[in-house]
Amino acid sequence: MRLSALIPALCCTAALVLSFLCLFAGNKENFMEDYHLLTLNTSRIGENLLNSSTSGNSDNTISNLFHNITNSISNKINDAAGDLAEKLGVDDFYSAHILDYCYGDYVPTPLANATVSSSDIHKNVTRCSNRTAMFHFDPTEALQRSLNQSGVDITLDDLQWPKDIQNGIDAIKILQETVFVLYCISIGLIFLALIAAFPALIAAGRMAACLNVMVASVAFIAIGLASAIVTAFIVKGSHLINKYGNEIGVEAHRGGRFLAITWAATALMFITLLLWCFETCIGHRRKERYVAPKRG
Repeated sequence: MRLSALIPALCCTAALVLSFLCLFAGNKENFMEDYHLLTLNTSRIGENLLNSSTSGNSDNTISNLFHNITNSISNKINDAAGDLAEKLGVDDFYSAHILDYCYGDYVPTPLANATVSSSDIHKNVTRCSNRTAMFHFDPTEALQRSLNQSGVDITLDDLQWPKDIQNGIDAIKILQETVFVLYCISIGLIFLALIAAFPALIAAGRMAACLNVMVASVAFIAIGLASAIVTAFIVKGSHLINKYGNEIGVEAHRGGRFLAITWAATALMFITLLLWCFETCIGHRRKERYVAPKRG
């Protein structure tokens, strides 16, 4: 066995595992939930309406609901905002993954306070949507569905949901749909690169190493392109939501852990490619070194 060829094979195996995790993270409740693309924090939704109601200048259709809430809770705006979201039937968060989205509440409280630090707050997933190939996360549809299921006769228009958010998400829809295809292609190519590594573990010379260079090159390009496009989606999507959603108490969090594993897979395939290139270069020298000398 060529031990020098074992290292790129192991790197390729690790890249394959990480690529699978990228594709299937969050595909069911509480499975790698922290490895989301982005999370929509809606625990403070309607904060703008609370502020206007407290100043006596709001004639919004949910003003009666707000006054009913404030009769039984404190006057703190943060508490009122969280309770309003609960009364509306809106969950605290909606997290997007490649195959679906999940939603639920922040426990023990949506916001840090004097007794609960931000590190003590974690997600409690209530449910996930159906797994779908070429899935596209639509925050407007997800929120409106929650409002409809709550039985409260209120729409996103009543909450002054910015249309710019939906317009922006629609504009980058193709990015998220492309990500699914690219990860499937990447997984297939990385698996092929792993299969191609087995002959190189046994056979000496440049032939097997050259084959692995070609396969690893294509696999590296595929996973690199998938990582680049998903990064663009995460950065652009979170920027749009934060730009237009802060006015109504909605914000987005980027999936830092997801980015970490997808770029780690890319880095591993790059290392695999470099190692096979090295094997190609030294394979010819190794073969010449062990050629039997000619006799007299």
